[in-house]
Amino acid sequence: MTRLAIGLVAACVSCVALAQPAGLNDSAKRLIGSWEFSNADRDRICTATFKSDPTPVGFKIEFDANCANLFPVVRDVAAWKFPENDLLYLLDARGRTLVEFSEVEDSIFEAPTPGVGVLFLQNAAAAGAAPRPPEQLAGDWAIVRKAGPPVCGLTLAMTKASDGFAVTVKPGCEQAIARLNFAQWRIDRDQIMLVPSRGNPWRFEEVDNTTWRRVPESADQITLVRQ
Repeated sequence: MTRLAIGLVAACVSCVALAQPAGLNDSAKRLIGSWEFSNADRDRICTATFKSDPTPVGFKIEFDANCANLFPVVRDVAAWKFPENDLLYLLDARGRTLVEFSEVEDSIFEAPTPGVGVLFLQNAAAAGAAPRPPEQLAGDWAIVRKAGPPVCGLTLAMTKASDGFAVTVKPGCEQAIARLNFAQWRIDRDQIMLVPSRGNPWRFEEVDNTTWRRVPESADQITLVRQ
């Protein structure tokens, strides 16, 4: 082999070495494995599996078979990288960023993505059970204070209303609650949200099949009880 050929081979090996991504740092190593990939409402869920196999632009990532149907953006995802700045990138085959996640809680990553909405990654322990479908929660409910008699009756309908579904407030509702004029309801991850015409939504977390507790808890101990 001539010196020129040897030089070209050595140069080529160097190019390959430069093309390979740097090794996994400690933060990146904890991502190895399968994670839940979802939208904010968790009504579209699939699985992303992060691997340590190097690719020319990062590390290998695989999605389950239905993921591309739920989230077309993943069709172009060829690799991932998680450098020291704690931003997790999903990259195309040319190394361009398609999705940029930031860690908002321990083992929960969030990525507001133009044209897609907010995407989430979370491990199985953080994700918990999938949220209830709206049709399971539609129907008649009562707002109760301190386990006393109902102070307001509501019907959670399946009729679309803005970003959620319509709420009907029944006659005889406690004045303080009636003034809120709940206009819609929706499921936000694993919570029921009652959204007033003005002001902040009321959020409820599930206690059992018929009872949801308002969060954060207060001295009033407000619950939503199925009728």
